[in-house]
Amino acid sequence: MSAGGFLYAGGWLSSEKLTPVRIADRFEEVHGKHAGFRRNHAKGVCVSGYFTSNGSGTSVSKASVFRPGRTPVIGRFSLSGGKPQATDANDTIRGLGLVFALSNGEQWRTALINIPVFPDNTVQGFYDRLLASKPVPGTGQPDPQKMAEFLAKHPETARAQKIIKTHPPTSGFDDSTFNSLNAFLATNETGVTVPVRWSLVPAQPARPGNTTKPADENYLFDSLIVQLSAHPLQWNLVLTVGEPDDPTDDPTVPWPESRQKITAGTLTIDSVQTEGVGNARDVNFDPLVLPDGISPSDDPLLSARSAVYSQSFTRRSSEPKQPSAVDVSKVQQ
Repeated sequence: MSAGGFLYAGGWLSSEKLTPVRIADRFEEVHGKHAGFRRNHAKGVCVSGYFTSNGSGTSVSKASVFRPGRTPVIGRFSLSGGKPQATDANDTIRGLGLVFALSNGEQWRTALINIPVFPDNTVQGFYDRLLASKPVPGTGQPDPQKMAEFLAKHPETARAQKIIKTHPPTSGFDDSTFNSLNAFLATNETGVTVPVRWSLVPAQPARPGNTTKPADENYLFDSLIVQLSAHPLQWNLVLTVGEPDDPTDDPTVPWPESRQKITAGTLTIDSVQTEGVGNARDVNFDPLVLPDGISPSDDPLLSARSAVYSQSFTRRSSEPKQPSAVDVSKVQQ
């Protein structure tokens, strides 16, 4: 079923409901309109590399990416928010979007972030939180009263925020764990289907995040560029297998740590590029672009993400492009 079909079935494309256009408009209201950039995760840098599968993932999915071998990958590290010139901050959510180019012509696109659960479990909740988080002129911070009122109406977000606070950010992109958060369904060669979530766990040792404001406005990206210019970085792809009672429609709820975990292989990132024509700058990391063997769960945010990503992609594709705040060549000099 297409993304539009999922949205229609879920009811949120009806005239009484939220639409991708309304949500994209709200991002522009909160962060300003910045032509040529994503409406969220506007600041980023492009990378490339490969995924080496060890074959273990075939126990749960027949997707060819899990067969032993190497799959080319392009991707993009980013920070959340719609301002492409924003100053890096340790507590800003970090993102990693990837495209796996499978040998049979299929693609697997996935967008992950460095928090353990998502703050919202409905499209309306996400929209309301976006409104409540709009910076107040003069302080640059959300109105505390509006945020308190929002959390009172959305206890699921209040609970999720408590979980997120127990996982403080690490020092940079290189030692961050990136999580899918949404659940998907994996089907193996025998036809058995199980719910899964996936994570990219760094091979680099984790270090505490910076608690002081660095002088370098691009310090997180600059550090990544310096490291990748010296040597590749690696993450293990870990599939977490859910059990029948685990929620697949609520990304604010973590699955128990006791769930089966399968290390399916290693992602190696060995090249970094300034955003531009021909790299991941112009990729839509639609979470519903999935290979045979992986399918969407009943999580309503999957179809919503797909539709809003598409709206953002359509808007920026027709707009003039501006240079990224992150210039790889300047850092490498």
